[in-house]
Amino acid sequence: MSESPSIRAVVVGGGAAGFFGAITCAEALRGRGSVTILERGANVLQKVKISGGGRCNVTHSCFVPKDLAKRYPRGGQALIGAFHRFQAEDTVKWFEARGVVLKTEADGRMFPTTDQSQTIINCLTNAARAAGVELRTGCGVERVERRSEGGFRLYMSAGSSAPSPRPSPPMGSSQKSAISGASLDCDVLLLATGGAKAGDSLAASLGHTIEPPVPSLFTFHIADKRLEGLSGLAVERATVSVLGTKLKETGPVLITHWGLSGPGILRLSAWGARELAAVNYQFKLRVNWLPDHHFDSVIALAQAQRGLTGARQVQNVPLAGLPSRLWERLVATAGIAPQTQWAGLNKAQTHTLARLLVESEFTVTGKSMNKEEFVTCGGVRLSEVDFKTMESRVCPGLFFAGELLDIDGITGGFNFQAAWTTGWLAGNAMAGRLSPKQV
Repeated sequence: MSESPSIRAVVVGGGAAGFFGAITCAEALRGRGSVTILERGANVLQKVKISGGGRCNVTHSCFVPKDLAKRYPRGGQALIGAFHRFQAEDTVKWFEARGVVLKTEADGRMFPTTDQSQTIINCLTNAARAAGVELRTGCGVERVERRSEGGFRLYMSAGSSAPSPRPSPPMGSSQKSAISGASLDCDVLLLATGGAKAGDSLAASLGHTIEPPVPSLFTFHIADKRLEGLSGLAVERATVSVLGTKLKETGPVLITHWGLSGPGILRLSAWGARELAAVNYQFKLRVNWLPDHHFDSVIALAQAQRGLTGARQVQNVPLAGLPSRLWERLVATAGIAPQTQWAGLNKAQTHTLARLLVESEFTVTGKSMNKEEFVTCGGVRLSEVDFKTMESRVCPGLFFAGELLDIDGITGGFNFQAAWTTGWLAGNAMAGRLSPKQV
């Protein structure tokens, strides 16, 4: 085999964490060493593109590290210190310094004011180009070996090509080669492959333990007549819980043609990712459509309503602002005839309706990915990584960032924030290891 071309820093993965790590490293090096991104696919920043319905939910308006860390079902404790070094406020400033202003919506999610994910993609690719980062697409890494003299040798998968040993224009793309086993050497390596199995395999080959990956942030399959024909109906606040567990969340719930979705459901799925996987996504879900009430308080509401609008039909007067179509469905499910007036509602009907309002139970039979977004829990075991630098504790010179780690957040921009934070820490630490003597 011919001698492998040597690159100072290589980032495997062209997603949010990989780009942020590469940009940070290159900016810190200030031209004193090369930084190359290797991306298996033909395109980069694909999750950025589809995030937030194509608007890119960059981060969340939560600027206290401990509070921010509470939004991570896995990895929150490890991220507290990391967020003290780079948190959501720093993300906002980073993008603003590069011409991208973020706005905050009512629920705390932050988006570019353009409402276009392409704004974030352009910002990242332009920053990488300006810093001298080289991009190689169609360049998958099959395996990695530690070199006896230090650093790493990366072997490309068939159809990939190694970067040329000669300098090429920043952000250039390589020509694909039919030669399997082309290789390149580097001094420091950042793995930022997201939830891909290939990244887990590379990390494991270098001595790391992989926590088994399972889906997070998914919607629930429910076939129930109470939901039929209500697709698209949103309930602003509802409490959802999994029977037989401590899993419970309150938030917006959306009725879909396949079951239930919305932030409340997605957060529940994130916190329960492993428990729900263990039961093959077959479980009982309880929904309180009026989360500020319980059975007795709903009975009191009904009695008060009887006194206020006794002559009106029950189906036409929803309690506590519940959406009218859902209210009508629950009234019918309770066996209350359409012409029944509030004054004519008997005790048994009132109790049945109250139970449906605060304790509706549904059988969940499966899950679906949230739109085109996909988040996993699992990945590189966090105790094997130094969260001050994101460097491996078992393999010097190896760094991690993003979803390849056993870190995942609830919906709302938290997964991107983990990517920015870990990428920033890794990029700076990589540049620190590449001393002037090395570069």
